[in-house]
Amino acid sequence: MTGVALPLALLANGLAAGVLVATVLGVVPFYMTLTAPSYVRAHAFAVGRYDPFQPACLLVTFVADVLVAATEPRLAGRVLCAAAALTAGSVVIVSLTRNVPMNRWVKAQNPDALPAGWDMEAFRRTWARWNRTRTWLAVLALVLNGSAAVALL
Repeated sequence: MTGVALPLALLANGLAAGVLVATVLGVVPFYMTLTAPSYVRAHAFAVGRYDPFQPACLLVTFVADVLVAATEPRLAGRVLCAAAALTAGSVVIVSLTRNVPMNRWVKAQNPDALPAGWDMEAFRRTWARWNRTRTWLAVLALVLNGSAAVALL
């Protein structure tokens, strides 16, 4: 099982972490330069592309890591993949409780008739902070999965 599940976890985790790192490095700084209507348009556009992809990668990572943790005979592999599964699960929790509700709110807005009193700067900063949190969790899960792969060579 490890021979299939761990490479799958590495692939899915690497894709998820890569998308999140790219968002931190390029998308968020771009968002910070936009006017409110342009920000809402850009954010809604990106959400429609990342949201279907990101959860699938994290789910595959989680399931594959759980499979390795449950079936790998060597302790190092079990422990590292269990930790990676918990960390990938933490990315999902942050996403579902923080970023996804904000993404849904943005997608529901009319960029040309934004709510009066909406504090776009605070919204962007909060979204970016939670996005950084889940990014570093995804990177940590990838480090744990890579460590498991090395330990099981």
